[in-house]
Amino acid sequence: MSRVAQVVAWLREGYPAGVPEHDYAPLFALLRRTLTDDEVEDVAVTALQRADGGVVAHEDITGLIERTTAQPPLDRDVARVRALLAAAGWPLAAPPD
Repeated sequence: MSRVAQVVAWLREGYPAGVPEHDYAPLFALLRRTLTDDEVEDVAVTALQRADGGVVAHEDITGLIERTTAQPPLDRDVARVRALLAAAGWPLAAPPD
């Protein structure tokens, strides 16, 4: 299984109803610590879906990543998302230094 496929599987386990918009910033912050920009985009395109189940357009994902990562996430949000993903077996959600 590819690294992107593993991340998507963990996201689906940690977020069975889909990733809520308020978790995008901390999630992208965690992803960018261990994945390349291309891998982050692949994960976002594969994992993020609209509420109606439709796939978000590639251009929308790119814009979302750019807008979201331009604003640093709050530490408490990163900790919350890290804990959620760690509970789903996410090995990339290491505790903070």
